[in-house]
Amino acid sequence: MSIKRFIAGAICPKCSAMDRLKAWQEDGYQHRECVECGFTDSMSLEMPEELPTRVNQTEADPKDAIQVVKILQ
Repeated sequence: MSIKRFIAGAICPKCSAMDRLKAWQEDGYQHRECVECGFTDSMSLEMPEELPTRVNQTEADPKDAIQVVKILQ
């Protein structure tokens, strides 16, 4: 069993009590529980795959190629 630790300064989202939340990790999830009202929730510790953006892509897109512009007079 994991060690349950209180989170200093944390406020319960349900009852708004301060310093009543305890947290622990178990089975790949982060759990938290309020000892005042019994509120509980969990979230996965797995990181989602990074979404592709223009910053993290390595290949240049063909539409981004340099084009010459002629100015007509």
